[in-house]
Amino acid sequence: MRAVFLDRDGVLTIPEFRDGRSFAPRRLADFRLYDDAAVSARRMKDAGFGLVVVTNQPDVGHGLLALDVVEAMHRRLAAAIPVDAIESCYHRQDEGCDCRKPKSGMLRCAAARLGIDCRCSFMIGDRASDVEAGRNVGCRTIFIDRGYIDEQPGQADFIVKSLAEATSIILRCSRGTGAMQVADQGRAGV
Repeated sequence: MRAVFLDRDGVLTIPEFRDGRSFAPRRLADFRLYDDAAVSARRMKDAGFGLVVVTNQPDVGHGLLALDVVEAMHRRLAAAIPVDAIESCYHRQDEGCDCRKPKSGMLRCAAARLGIDCRCSFMIGDRASDVEAGRNVGCRTIFIDRGYIDEQPGQADFIVKSLAEATSIILRCSRGTGAMQVADQGRAGV
């Protein structure tokens, strides 16, 4: 099975902003999808891709966000988007777990459970840690540049401005367009 791994906040859902940096929402009332999220997800699903959300949620580990609120957010997300799985890391940054991106534990776990071939899959994220996690398992990577302060695309294969653009790249690649040709165009800012 081929899949698209998607970061949650900044890719599917609108983050909160403080001092030019993005953060996951802490209240269910603030949890909103980007306008292009549901349509883009449906297009990828219709093209035969599994959809797996992989999200770091350290606010739970820090005691700033209750687990039941995150679970309610994920139920809302799953009701709007045809995801196959939602993988979450609730550890604090200092815990050294194997699941927190840029480590690839969440991707590896979902791949093993769902039978995903990561070499035929994509990782979409808005942070260098998302790109690194995807590269660690052999995925092609797409960085959504939301203009955050101090956030660089790392070694992303493609750089885009929206999930809709990322979806178009994935669909072009899945139709047999030469991957290297599309990758070169992606680097140029297509």
